[in-house]
Amino acid sequence: MENFVVSARKYRPISFSSVVGQQSLTTTLKNAIQRNQLAQAYLFCGPRGVGKTTCARIFAKTINCLNITPDFEACNECESCKAFISQRSFNIHELDAASNSSVEGIRNLIEQVRVPPQIGKYSVYIIDEVHMLSQAAFNAFLKTLEEPPAHAIFILATTEKHKIIPTILSRCQIFDFNRIRVEDIVKFLQDIAAKEGVNYEIEALNIIAQKAEGAMRDALSIFDQVVNFSENNITYQKVIENLNVLDYQYYFSLTENFLAGEYPAALNVFDELLSKGFDMQQFINGLSTHFRNLLICKDPQTAPMLEVGAAIAENYVKVAQKCTPEFLIEVLGIINQTDISFKHSSNQRLHVELMLISLCGINQLKKKVDTHELTESEGNDLIIVAEAHSDTGYQTEKPVKQAEETQQVATQRKPQPKTISIKSAILGKEGQDSETGDSDDACNVAGMGDETCGDTVEAADFTLVDLETYWQEYIDKNLSEKPAYASLLELYKPDLGENFSLTITFETQLQLDMFLEIKSDLMHYLKIKLENKLITFTEKIQEGEVQQNKLYTIEDKYRFLSQKNPALSKLRQQLNLDFE
Repeated sequence: MENFVVSARKYRPISFSSVVGQQSLTTTLKNAIQRNQLAQAYLFCGPRGVGKTTCARIFAKTINCLNITPDFEACNECESCKAFISQRSFNIHELDAASNSSVEGIRNLIEQVRVPPQIGKYSVYIIDEVHMLSQAAFNAFLKTLEEPPAHAIFILATTEKHKIIPTILSRCQIFDFNRIRVEDIVKFLQDIAAKEGVNYEIEALNIIAQKAEGAMRDALSIFDQVVNFSENNITYQKVIENLNVLDYQYYFSLTENFLAGEYPAALNVFDELLSKGFDMQQFINGLSTHFRNLLICKDPQTAPMLEVGAAIAENYVKVAQKCTPEFLIEVLGIINQTDISFKHSSNQRLHVELMLISLCGINQLKKKVDTHELTESEGNDLIIVAEAHSDTGYQTEKPVKQAEETQQVATQRKPQPKTISIKSAILGKEGQDSETGDSDDACNVAGMGDETCGDTVEAADFTLVDLETYWQEYIDKNLSEKPAYASLLELYKPDLGENFSLTITFETQLQLDMFLEIKSDLMHYLKIKLENKLITFTEKIQEGEVQQNKLYTIEDKYRFLSQKNPALSKLRQQLNLDFE
């Protein structure tokens, strides 16, 4: 029985022309051989599996070839090439720096460098994973690397270029290897499948190439694994089953759910994925990649960036036509925010489910605004959602745009029969006729302030009792999570003067500064609730003796204590402490 050789070794490139995805680097090396301008040291750096060691071996074999071909490739027929192929060449030496990282290993190498080659012109020393050398080993290697014998050439290979000291870098010609493109990997896998008699679907090879993440060695290892699983018949379904990859159809189904606003269906799809053992972080990453692909399909200039098979690409183009760029960008923003905060969530499943519900709701309010079907309660919900999204960073401009569209709907309504609002009924007042203006709730729906809402009562009269009622209501509704501000407003209440002027007196400048932080929001709230646009605020600081009910802030307490004990101020500065 013939011994099995893995594809990564069996189909390892043996010439510059067979190297995949590194044409610019191989061309540079061939030109150096043609012009006979070989450096004494090269540094090949890049991710794993992109051909660093392979190119080093091909380069070493070619410069020692006794009969170089016209296109400057090794002939593979001369004594030097045969010795290299049979792994008995004394001109090419490979050293693993991971297991020879000490100074002693470098000293042995330096002694070996003095020996001239037996066949060919050069002794080539390939040091793999060179970043693993110790600092002392690097220093011992410097002199030899800078001025080696004429017959010695060093090729250093590493995946972590940043770990190599600058004095080594300055003595080398540096070649940066790129990740291999998906289409290049797929083409190479097609050639191997044809040679091995393996049947395949192009979409299946695309999945393998994407899973390899630009590393040809990884792609070949996955290829061997899938061939064994599928018994020489590689299909899309068998690949995603073997590699535990999410089927694209799940993402397409979720996209349809998001567009239609069907959050129960989206949650069911997510539950099905969890029951199959898929990781939630993997799901979030896959979903973001899916919508990224939909977005780049919208523009012919970015369409070539889509790295999927032809059949799946057709699906992407078809679904992308149903989505607006604004929708896709907003979806990507929400998914990205969820990905950032996922690891810090104490209930990660709920965290992802809330993301799915948010994605299902993007189009719904927009559709109702466009068709003028937005109700008063939904308008208030719109403002709340807009504020919530603004706080979390999901979106910025869209809520404002929606509020402006809602404002246009509110101001362009056709005349309606006279109605009574719930608020007016509670207060015992009759609602306004829609021909002369809507109630103040319409302003709330539109998200407008009193300065822009032309339908609010100009100056409805109110009493001190009304003022205190809504003053307390504002405290209860808006300051439940801000106890300092709530206490301030409970202790210091305004006096009602002429022409709807409100005067409020504080005892310290700090209290006044705290009030100014919420003044605008409070005034807006009172104007709407009291149906009066002419309300004004006047603030002042009390002169003379301080009352006993003074509200001491954290800063007040700190100043008092630091006066009693000056060491407290010094301690705060040394520890860089804050009042919070």
